[in-house]
Order: sequence, then structure tokens, then C-alpha cells
Amino acid sequence: MKTYSSNFWKLSFSMLLFTTSYNLVIPEMNAFLTDLGAPGLKGLIIGLFTISAGVSRPFSGKLSDIIGRKKVMLIGLLISLAVCSLYPFAFAAWFLLLLRFLHGFSVGFYPTGATALITDILPEDRRGFGMGLWGTFISIGMGIGQGLSSFLVETGNRNALFFTAALFTALSYILFFNVKETLAKTAPFQWSNLRIQPDEIIEPSVIPVAIVMFLSAMCSGIILVLSPDISDHLHIGNKGAFFIFYVLATILIRLVTGKVSDTYGRRETLAVGMVILCTSMVLIGMSKTETWYYISSVVFGIATGIISPTIFAWTADLSEKNRRGRGTGTMFIALEFGILSGALATNLWYQNNLKSIWNVFLFGAGMAFLCIAYLVWHLITIKSRH
Repeated sequence: MKTYSSNFWKLSFSMLLFTTSYNLVIPEMNAFLTDLGAPGLKGLIIGLFTISAGVSRPFSGKLSDIIGRKKVMLIGLLISLAVCSLYPFAFAAWFLLLLRFLHGFSVGFYPTGATALITDILPEDRRGFGMGLWGTFISIGMGIGQGLSSFLVETGNRNALFFTAALFTALSYILFFNVKETLAKTAPFQWSNLRIQPDEIIEPSVIPVAIVMFLSAMCSGIILVLSPDISDHLHIGNKGAFFIFYVLATILIRLVTGKVSDTYGRRETLAVGMVILCTSMVLIGMSKTETWYYISSVVFGIATGIISPTIFAWTADLSEKNRRGRGTGTMFIALEFGILSGALATNLWYQNNLKSIWNVFLFGAGMAFLCIAYLVWHLITIKSRH
């Protein structure tokens, strides 16, 4: 653990608090939208959020390589604080969806700058393990946020939930304030920085990572949309309970297998993770009891615990040193549009009909299987260091 600097730990805890903030509001959003009279638009809760996050990635990636990692992160924190404070005033479905769209920009900026900064810090020979630790903080934040959500609403009200999310963002800023910038040469912001060239939208060197991320993230999009409704169907009071078991599993597997991709290779490790992801999709779709639902969440957590840090490490491997922000941005674009595609596919097939859940998760399993095929092809046809 002494390998990692105080900068690493400060940023990791800041990321944990930031992740907690935006995950707090997710489990209650379906119910909020239903109360506002628009239950048929549930897929847009995740969809609009991921669109704005994805659109902002080319800008945040480029800016983090020019004006600095910390300034890009600050933009994300300020947007998050503003939007979380405005959620209690959402009086109509269109206003709530507008806030979700704006909230996505915060995730488009803060994690992009933070991941580029973390990549700068990590020693190359321990990058896989370091990304596993980094991802553990993200997973803990997700688990705390999803797990506390329903509890805060039941013991207080929805406004208490939103103001708590704003508080977590503020606490994240306090830790972020003491993080040291890692970009050696920064330049002042210029409006011309916002002119994006084609190679600044997608970093060519990380396209293989982007393909894997996109296909695997579709499964996450499906789960984010459907888990609250499945919890209701199975009479589970805490809508974030699925993610509590998921997080415990993913943290354990990250700590146990963190060095695997450093030793055996990124693509080999990802292929194993995708097999487990495919299995988890089938199990979730077949879950008829609370017990099996939780078992499937553990399997999904194991898959994510293997896949996520390996993808982050592979992104760092393939990115040029002076274009790490852009490489990270491309990886996150694939993440956001994978989640978006999964959410939109769910909205298309689900339509508030629980009988269609199996078909949706079978589609998710198909995407994971397609990713396995791509990784096998990549291993056979393309020689690479990782």
C-alpha cells in the first residue's frame, strides 16, 4: 500500500463520496417520475443522464490534457452540487428529466479528470492492482448510495435524500481541494479549446477498450433501469439491496484478483470476466425469489470486479502519455453509450411488463457473449503487449 501516494488516497476517498452522491438518487427516480405522472419514461432517467455524460467526455478529456485534471474535476463537482440542490424543486416530469440531463455533465467531467490523474500517479507495473483499488472506492460509493437511498426516504422524505446527495458532493470537494495537480504543463482556458476535432472525440489507440466497454456496459444499463422494479415485484423494501450484495462481491474480488491482469494479460482476464457477466445476466433474468436475486447480484459483482479494473488498466496501457485525458474520455464515452443503449433497449422491450424481463436479460447475455467473441478474435489476430 505504501506504493501509492497520499494524492492517490485523497482522490480515491473524494471519488467515493462523489460516487455516493449521484448513486443516492437513482433507486428512487422511477417512483419520483411515476408520482409526476410519467411512468412510461423510466428509461429516460438513465438515458438522458448517460447522453449528457457521453457528450461531455470529448470536451472533458481534451480539457484535462490542456487546463489540468483538477479544473475539469471542479466543473463536475459544481454541477453535481447545483443539480442535487435543485431536485427537491422538480414540479413536473419534464423538469426532473432536464435535471437528470444536466446531472450527467457532472459525471462527464469529474471521473474523466480524476481517472486521468490517477493514471498519472500509478506505477506501470502495478497499474492493474492500482486500478482495482481505485475501482473499489467507486464500488463502495455505489453501494453506500444505492443502499442508503430507500432508507433516507423512509426515515425522512425525498427532499432529505436530495440534500444528502448535495452534502456528499460538498464533502467530496473538501478532499478534492487538497489533491495535487499532476499535469506538468497547464494552459489557461480558451474558447478555442472547445473546438473538437474527430480524433479528439475518439482516441484511436483505445478503440479495442471502447468496444469491450460498450458491450459490457449495456448489461449495466439494463440493471440500472430494471432493478428498482424487480425489487418491488419481489417485495424487497430496499430498492438498492441488489447493489449492496453486488458491491460486497465486487470489492472482495477486486482485492483478491487485482494483480491478475498484470500477470496474465488484460484481454485474457477480460474474457473470463465476460463469461461470468453472461452468466449473471441469465441468472438475474431467471430470478423468481429474493434469494436467487441476491445470488445473481453477487455473480454480477464478481464479473464487474474482474472487468472494470482491467478495462481501466488497459486504457492506460494503450493511451499516449500526453493524451491520457482523451483516452480516458473515449473509454467513458463507450461506458455512457453502452449504458444508454442498454437503458433504451430495456425501455423498448420492457414497457412496464414484468413478463418481458427475461427477454431483456437474454439480450444482455447476448451482448456479453458478443464481447467474448471479440476478445477471442483480438487475441488471435492482434499482437499487443497487453
